[in-house]
Amino acid sequence: MKFRNAFIAIASAALVQILPGVSSADTPERLGKAVETLNALSKAADSEIPADLLKKAQCVIVIPSLKSGAFIVGGEYGRGFASCRTASGWSAPAAVKAEAGSVGFQIGGSESEVVMLVMDKKGMDRLLSTKFTLGGDATVAAGPVGRNASAKTDASMRAEILSYSRSRGVFAGVALEGGTLREDDSANKDLYGKAMTNRTILTGGVPAPASAASFLSSIKTF
Repeated sequence: MKFRNAFIAIASAALVQILPGVSSADTPERLGKAVETLNALSKAADSEIPADLLKKAQCVIVIPSLKSGAFIVGGEYGRGFASCRTASGWSAPAAVKAEAGSVGFQIGGSESEVVMLVMDKKGMDRLLSTKFTLGGDATVAAGPVGRNASAKTDASMRAEILSYSRSRGVFAGVALEGGTLREDDSANKDLYGKAMTNRTILTGGVPAPASAASFLSSIKTF
């Protein structure tokens, strides 16, 4: 088991180097894609994420492109942004990395948009840490769909984080157990011009940069 976990960790790190489009230079473009994902949420049809869950979410995490590996060692890697509710409104965006690894032969690759709703303070506290594991440190469940779906499902009542994946224009609940979320230090530096922790950003300790105006405008629709 220890060997397998170590192998997955090495594989995930290698995947970061292999996959295209993961340099810090594309932070503005990635923020723009996150806006597109948020706009798709607000315009979704009745078969999408329940509106009452969006209104109750303490934080929203958007990974506009979660890439799946296409090599002997499979894996997933994506970079995105999070924002949390504060006393003065939604916080400035904090950059995050999503990583997951699996062992097995895979052919081809794919990518999808991922949205995670952090539903309570406990889940928010996890997000404020430098790194945490989905399904380990924080409970996560595939979110229910349907604008008028009851939020009182077992998943949404117990899970700290509800996760969704969007492909072909449709959001659906997706299980992300075993993945990790961590601060994206280089992207935060790109956005704010200096090193900045997610805890500082997400608790309202820093004003949003001008480049985040569209992101915040979209997330305020929640």
